[in-house]
Amino acid sequence: MTDPSAPGHRRLRRAGLALAAVVLAAGAVVLSLTFFSSRDTPSVDPVAGPGEAFADQGARVLAPGERHPVYDSAPPTSGPHVRRAVGRDGASLSDDQILTALAAGHGVVLYAGPTPPAGLRGVADGVAGPFSPALAGAGQAVVLGWRPGTRGIVALAWRHRLVVARADDPALRSFADFWLGRGSGG
Repeated sequence: MTDPSAPGHRRLRRAGLALAAVVLAAGAVVLSLTFFSSRDTPSVDPVAGPGEAFADQGARVLAPGERHPVYDSAPPTSGPHVRRAVGRDGASLSDDQILTALAAGHGVVLYAGPTPPAGLRGVADGVAGPFSPALAGAGQAVVLGWRPGTRGIVALAWRHRLVVARADDPALRSFADFWLGRGSGG
């Protein structure tokens, strides 16, 4: 019989204890990941949020003159576009300007005529502050724009759209608060 205090036996015992510790630690990690991941809510998903969701059509920048694809939403919420910055809000916005703004993380709110509906500027300013070059550079602006034929107020974020009848609809502020700053990178 071997002596349990012999150096070789002690090394085997230490190795066995180290292996047991590793196995226990790995088991604890697996159990904790299983426990916590089963309790995740959809709000953790960067795609889940208020408004109607659309497929991600990418954010590829087109060369001037290159053909635009057929977008899966009108106005588009993602897709290849020619980079066109928004210089000011309250102007008529092209699809390229909308997609450039959305890809950068801005929110875009569209309405039918050249004048924003009552209360809309207050909502935009309340969420992000007045439009400025600094906000525009940081992807933190809520850009107001008009497009003929728009029905109601159409709020846009990357891959998402919300249509409301009036600026005082609480869903509009919730949409803008949730999506502001989440551009094409998530």
